[in-house]
Amino acid sequence: MAETVIEAEGLAISFGSRTIFRDVSFEVRRGEIFVILGGSGCGKSTLLKILIGLLPPSTGVARVLGQELTMLTGQPRRAALARIGVMWQQGALLGSLNLMQNVALPMEQHTRLPPDARDVLARAKLGLVGLGDAATRLPAEISGGMLKRAGIARAMALDPQILFLDEPSAGLDPITSAGLDELIMTLARDTGTTFVVVTHELQSILAIGDRCIMLDKTAQGMIATGKPTELRDSSEIPTVRAFFRREVLEQ
Repeated sequence: MAETVIEAEGLAISFGSRTIFRDVSFEVRRGEIFVILGGSGCGKSTLLKILIGLLPPSTGVARVLGQELTMLTGQPRRAALARIGVMWQQGALLGSLNLMQNVALPMEQHTRLPPDARDVLARAKLGLVGLGDAATRLPAEISGGMLKRAGIARAMALDPQILFLDEPSAGLDPITSAGLDELIMTLARDTGTTFVVVTHELQSILAIGDRCIMLDKTAQGMIATGKPTELRDSSEIPTVRAFFRREVLEQ
C-alpha cells in the first residue's frame, strides 16, 4: 500500500454556535486522486482550508506530509507550504501579470533562481497544462478553462508533492470540464503528484477519483468513504444514493 501523505483525525470546525462538521477522519495515499465531495454548504472548502493550514480546526488533527500546518510559523511554515500547491476556484491569478509571470511568481518568492531560469521553468509548467503558446497573454485575455489550467501550472511551480484543487470544474462547459479532468489524470500519472480535489461535479468525481469522502450538511460530518463508483453502485445510505444518482431525496 502507498505511503500515507495526509492524515485527518477527528476534525471538527464550528463558528460560534454553528457546527460545520465534526468527527471527520480519513487518510490520503501518495499518488492518488482523492476527492472531497458533497452538496453546497457541507464544509468542503472549509476542510480544504484546514488541510492547507489556513484555518485551525476546533478539535482534531490534520497532518500533511507529517506536519500540522496550522501549528507552524516562520521559516518552517514557509518550507512546509512550498511542498504543497493550491489552485483556487477562480484561479486567483494576478491580472497585471501575464501567465508566465504568474507562474514564475512563487519561484521568485521561494527560490534564488535567476529571472531567466524562472522564465524557462514557468514556460515548462505552462507547457505541461497545454498553455505553452499563451505564456505572454494576460488572464483577461484567456478563457475560463485556460484560467483553470494556468492556475494549476502556478500551483505546480515549486514541484509540490501534493496539489489541492478547489472546485476546478466550476463554471466550465461539459467539454472544457472533461478536458480538465483528463489533464488532472495525466498529471497525476506522469508526475506522481498526489491530488486532493474539492468538488460537487458528479461527472468529474466519477472520472478522476480514486477514492473519496462525502460530507453532508444535515449530518454535519462525513457520511461515506470509498471509491466513487462503489458509492454510486452499492451505497445503502439514502443521501449518498441520491447524490450519485441525481435524485431528489424524499423528506
